[in-house]
Amino acid sequence: MQITEQDKEFMREAIRLADESVKNGGGPFGAVIVKDGEIVAGRSNSVTIDNDPTAHAEVNTIREACRKLGTFDLSDCVIYTSCEPCPMCLGAIYWARIKCVYYGNTKKDAADIDFADDFIYKELEHGLSHRSVPFVPLLRDEALQTFQAWERKKDKVEY
Repeated sequence: MQITEQDKEFMREAIRLADESVKNGGGPFGAVIVKDGEIVAGRSNSVTIDNDPTAHAEVNTIREACRKLGTFDLSDCVIYTSCEPCPMCLGAIYWARIKCVYYGNTKKDAADIDFADDFIYKELEHGLSHRSVPFVPLLRDEALQTFQAWERKKDKVEY
């Protein structure tokens, strides 16, 4: 893939947001989402600021882009993130259908400063009964009724 000067500028903005986050008490991560050569959203990590473990830069940026663009489908967008995405952010990127991810630091770089995500990847390899957090099935028959209602719904918005 050919990297352009514009790609570098978008990444520099993600890095700038990460730097700003560190100065403001957040984590050292930033991201921007670009559509048609323009930044539509840019946010940093605000886990400690917002007391929200899901407030990673990529998730915050995806939420902002979706609000601004009025859609949950970002398939015509690219994300530039200051670090290789963690498993949660990677999932969010795939759910948003973002077409390309550019990243600065690697997950090893993040692990070197105690942001290690390997334990999550390892947990996913284990069956539900062998994970460190118990996963307990409960009231499946009742829960299935909601899925059945969704399946029958004529005016649902597919995603």
